[in-house]
Amino acid sequence: MTLAIFDLDGTLLSGDSDYTWGQFLVEKGLVDTQVYKEANDKFFLQYQAGTLDIHEYLAFSLAPLKAFSQTELTELHNSFMAEKVQPMMLDKAAKLLQHHKDQGHFLLMITATNQFVTGPIGELLGMDHIIAPVPEVVEGRYTGKVVGIPSFQEGKVTRLNDWLAETGHSMEGSYFYSDSRNDLPLLELVTHPIAVDADETLTKIAQERNWQHISLRD
Repeated sequence: MTLAIFDLDGTLLSGDSDYTWGQFLVEKGLVDTQVYKEANDKFFLQYQAGTLDIHEYLAFSLAPLKAFSQTELTELHNSFMAEKVQPMMLDKAAKLLQHHKDQGHFLLMITATNQFVTGPIGELLGMDHIIAPVPEVVEGRYTGKVVGIPSFQEGKVTRLNDWLAETGHSMEGSYFYSDSRNDLPLLELVTHPIAVDADETLTKIAQERNWQHISLRD
């Protein structure tokens, strides 16, 4: 099956689910409001600039999960989906996913946002599989640590190659849709690299390399 690979934040969504989850926690008063907001903003700017230390960020973003039971987190995430994620859903993104599905393609989401946040979003979008940073769970509680290599920048390629080796899927004829300079390593790997509402750096690279550049927001 041909792989149709998708970034999530800023690509299939009109915003960033990871950053927005942090805002959600602040709004609900579940974290130290000022300290957490300032750190969340700082990390988001680093991500946009391509300078984010993913391990430092994951230590920050996964820490709040330790305070809640699985039941409490499920209820919180349900509210997050209704209040924050649904408004970020894009009609054109849904049509693009359906277009690939109609062609019999395998829908694969690869995101740097942790699996707790993105798993339900990927299911809602109808993904066949999701590759995301995996939060560690011990005795039913999140520890705040991450398991294995985070799927960020070169890590997306590493995690994808591991998955290909496990499943036998091929990169022949593959597509990858992304908005971010951080995804350049994976964009360079696929048959059809496609920039989506891209940042300034990726827009310039797409123009120089004659890559397709589309918008799912217009």
